[in-house]
Amino acid sequence: MLLAIDVGNTNIVIGCMDGEDVLFTERLSTDVGKTSLEYAILIRTALDIHGIQVSMIDGAIIASVVPPVTPIVRSALKKITGIRALVIGPGIRTGLNIHQEDPSSVGADLIAGAVGALHKYKPPVIVIDMGTATTLSVIDQNGVFRGGAIMPGLVLSLHSLVSETSMLQGISLDQPKRVIGNNTEEAMRSGLVYGHAAMVDGMLDRMEEELGKDVTVVAAGNMAAGIVPVCRHSIELDSTLMFTGMQVIYQKNRRS
Repeated sequence: MLLAIDVGNTNIVIGCMDGEDVLFTERLSTDVGKTSLEYAILIRTALDIHGIQVSMIDGAIIASVVPPVTPIVRSALKKITGIRALVIGPGIRTGLNIHQEDPSSVGADLIAGAVGALHKYKPPVIVIDMGTATTLSVIDQNGVFRGGAIMPGLVLSLHSLVSETSMLQGISLDQPKRVIGNNTEEAMRSGLVYGHAAMVDGMLDRMEEELGKDVTVVAAGNMAAGIVPVCRHSIELDSTLMFTGMQVIYQKNRRS
């Protein structure tokens, strides 16, 4: 089994894979103040809850966009499994042709998502990851990673909107019943949810226009399930896309 860890700015997502099957995923808060032992306890607890014995783990991989946390999580995995985890970064085989000014600057999460998309879908494909930020990654018809766009994520937008308005704290991100809100809270919820969906739809229109082709669109990330249903584009929800990509990358480097 492969233990895969996605370290994001807000959350760390743990996934355990048996071949291409994702057995479970669990989410922890990212905390640069935690020690490797604290992370080890949390990860070990997640394994125990899902009935996964440490002896069943024969590989580990990390995709991280938080450099200070990466070695801490890697050390935690070593404590638990005795395995030195593979970390996605420069020098790692991904099989992805990246057409960027500086390919090494592309985040490990974007790489894993793109590799997962190419493994499961026919290009051209746009991968949307809705987390702290909302990112759109474009893979053209030749399977080349062309780049994309990065926008403030839904929760980040909410925090920005209410940070100076103490009386409007606690606004939910549930789907509004209507676009035209008849009070301040409804109007803010509409702007956040439908506004984010409209932003995604507008970016997809422009990206398809630049590519000159219709594309497959795939969305992942913890906020995707709340936004994709109100988008007007056809978007495939794939919550395990990142882990599929990490598994493919792990196998490429394991063989090498």
